[in-house]
Amino acid sequence: MKTALTGIKPTGTPHIGNYLGAIKPALELSKSCETRYFIADYHALNTCKDAEELRSMTLEIAAAWLACGLDPEKSLIYRQSSIPQTFELATILMAFTPKGLMNRAHAYKAMLQSNHEANRDPDDGVNMGLFTYPILMAADILLFDPDLVPVGSDQFQHVEMAVDIAQSFNYVYQTEGLKLPKALAHEGAETVVGLDGRKMSKSYGNVIPLFAGSKQLRKTIMKIVTNSQGIEEPKNPDECNIFALYKNFATEEQIEALKVRYLAGGMGWGHAKQELFERMDEVLTPFRERYNELMANQDYIHQILREGSEKAIPLAEKKIKELRRIIGID
Repeated sequence: MKTALTGIKPTGTPHIGNYLGAIKPALELSKSCETRYFIADYHALNTCKDAEELRSMTLEIAAAWLACGLDPEKSLIYRQSSIPQTFELATILMAFTPKGLMNRAHAYKAMLQSNHEANRDPDDGVNMGLFTYPILMAADILLFDPDLVPVGSDQFQHVEMAVDIAQSFNYVYQTEGLKLPKALAHEGAETVVGLDGRKMSKSYGNVIPLFAGSKQLRKTIMKIVTNSQGIEEPKNPDECNIFALYKNFATEEQIEALKVRYLAGGMGWGHAKQELFERMDEVLTPFRERYNELMANQDYIHQILREGSEKAIPLAEKKIKELRRIIGID
C-alpha cells in the first residue's frame, strides 16, 4: 500500500472551498493509501504572531478534519511542532539547497513583485521563515518517505522543490536515502465557486462557512449572485454557480432532476438556492454537530494530536538515524 502525506496549515475554520478542494479528496486517499496528516503550525508562524490565535487555529483545523471524517485509528495525525526531527532534517537539507532555488519560490517572488509595485525595498516584509518555507516543507515531506503528496496547484512547486533537494542529496552520497515523492493534484480544487462566481476564497469575501448553522447557511446561500433571468425562462445549468455547487452535494439522480427543471423553465433562482441549501444542510449537519462536540471537548483534540505524535516520532527517529549515518554524523 502506498503512503500519502498531507500538510494542513492552520488558517482558521475552513469554508466549503477548503472542504471540496482539499479536505474531502485528502480523506478519500485513506481508502487506498496509508495516510499521514500533520498540522503545519510552524509554517503558520510566518504570518501569525499572536500566540492565542495560533493555538486556537490549530485546534479548529484539527477539529475540522476530525469532524469531516479523519479517523485517528486508521490515519496518523500529528502536530508539526511535536516532531523535532523535522527541524533537524530541515537543517540538513539547507546544505543541499541552492539559494537560487529559493529565489524562484512563488511566495517569495510574489512579495518581491508587490514591493516593486509599491516602490519599497525588494525584501521589505520578507522574513527568513517565508524565504526558507520550501525547505521546511521538504523536511515535513521527506522525513516520512511518502509516495504521494496531495496538494493544491499553489503548493505543487514546493513538492517539486522537495524532489530537487532530495535528488541533490542522493546524488552527493550516491544513495537513495531520500524517497522522491509525487505531487498529487486535487481535482477540482480551482473550480469551487464562491458567492460571486470567482474561486471561493477568504480574500475575496465570497465563502460559505463549512460549519455554519442551518439558518446562517441558508442566509449565505441566498446571497449567491445570479443573472436577471425570470422564473419562466429556461436556464443553463452549466453556466450557473448554484448548480456548480449543487453537484458536489447531491446524488446523480438529484443532479439530473434539477437539471431538467433548469432546462424546462418555471423555476426561479430562489427555488434553485433553496434546493442547494437543503442538499448542503443534509450533508453538512453531521459535520457541524461533530465539530461543535469536539470544540466543546478540546482535551480530546489535544489527546488525539499527542497520541499521533507519539506514533510519528519513532518513524522520524528511524529516518534521521539513517540520514545521520549517510552524512557521517552518527
